Amino acid sequence: MTTVVFTHGTGVREPHLTTLLEHVTSGLAATAPGARLVVYRWGERYGARLAAGGASIPEGPGSGTGRSAGHPDEQGDEVEEWARLYDDPTAELATAAAGATVRVTAPGAAFPDERPRALLLDVAAHGEPLADLLGPGLPQAAARLARDPLLAPAAEALDPDTLAWVLARALAATVIAGAVAEDSPVQGGGDARDAAVGALAGRLGAAPEGTGRGPLLRMAGKPLVRLGSRYAVRRRRALTDAAHPAAGDILKYLARGEDMRQGLRELVAPLEPPVVLLGHSLGGIICLDTLVSGPLPGVELLVTVGSQGPFLYETGALPTLAHPDPLPGHVPPWLNLYDRRDLLGYAAEPLFAGRAHDMATDSRQPFPVAHSAYWTDPAVYRAIGERLP
Repeated sequence: MTTVVFTHGTGVREPHLTTLLEHVTSGLAATAPGARLVVYRWGERYGARLAAGGASIPEGPGSGTGRSAGHPDEQGDEVEEWARLYDDPTAELATAAAGATVRVTAPGAAFPDERPRALLLDVAAHGEPLADLLGPGLPQAAARLARDPLLAPAAEALDPDTLAWVLARALAATVIAGAVAEDSPVQGGGDARDAAVGALAGRLGAAPEGTGRGPLLRMAGKPLVRLGSRYAVRRRRALTDAAHPAAGDILKYLARGEDMRQGLRELVAPLEPPVVLLGHSLGGIICLDTLVSGPLPGVELLVTVGSQGPFLYETGALPTLAHPDPLPGHVPPWLNLYDRRDLLGYAAEPLFAGRAHDMATDSRQPFPVAHSAYWTDPAVYRAIGERLP
C-alpha cells in the first residue's frame, strides 16, 4: 500500500486544516483508492506565532507620538485618498465627469476644457521644476491627460480652480505611480508631493494665494471625494493576527527551517514503502528541501503543488540547494503542478530538466483563489493518482 504524506502550506491551522484534509482524502480516494494518507501537521508544532502577543505591531495613527499637524483622522484619510489615486490617477476626474450635466456653449465661446487642455500641453512641453522630485514622466503624463476623454465632462462639472487641483493631483499620482512601478529607490514625502501639486495647480489655472480665495484654495487642495478608508491602518493588529501565520511561517522556515525538515524525517522514517511526499506551497518547499538534504529511504515520488521551491532555488534562497547546483541523485522523481493564474506556483522542469516534470492546471480562478483551488480540481488528483507507485 502506498502511503501519501501530505504537508500543508503556509498559514494553515485548525479548523481549516481539517477542511483541507477532507478534500484531499476525498480526491485521492477517487483516483488512488488504495493509498493511505498521513498528515504532517508542522504548523501546529513549528509554525510561526506572535510570541509576545503582537508587541512589535505599531499602534494606529493618533495613538502615539509623531507629527501633530492636523487631526490624526484627517491625516489618515488623506494618506488613503492618495493611495487610491496612485492606483487610479484619474479617479477624481472620473467622479467629476460622472456628475457632469450637458451645457450649451454659445457660438464663438470657448469650451470649458479648451484652456485646461492648452495648459496641460504647456506643462507637457516645458515641465515643472518643482515636480521633478516626484520622478520622471511628467511631460508624457500631461500630454496623455490632455487627450483623456474624461477631461471634457469634468470641465463641465467643475469650476476652473477645482479642476486645476484635480488635474494637478492626477499628474502627481501618475508620475509617482510610474516611479513605484519602476522600483525607484527614492520617493519624496508628502510635503514634497504637496508642493509639486500646488505648483502644478498654479500652472493649470488655479488662483494664486493672496487673491482672497485662501480658504477655497485650501479646500481645493484636498481630494475632491473620499476615495478610500483607513480600515487597514485602524485594524492593523487584527489583520496581522490573521495574516502573520502565513508570512511568519515563510520567514521562520527560511531562517530556522531545520526543525520542520527534521520533523518530516521523523514522520517518514517508520513508514512502510512506497512513500510519496505531497506538499502544497511552503509544504512543497519543506518536502523538496528535506529530500535534498539527505536520502529518505522508502520515498519514491515527490509531488509539489503550487509551490515556490523552483523560484527559491533560482534566486538562491532555497536553504539546501543553490543554483546552479543540480538535484542530488537520491532525490526521487518529481511531479510539480502549478496553475498559470497562481502567482505562487512556479515551474520546475526548466531548472531541473530530466529530473522534474511539470503539469499546468487551470482552475479558472484568479489569484489568490487559484492558490487554494488545486484541492477541488479533479485534474490534480488524476495526475497524482496516475503517478503513484
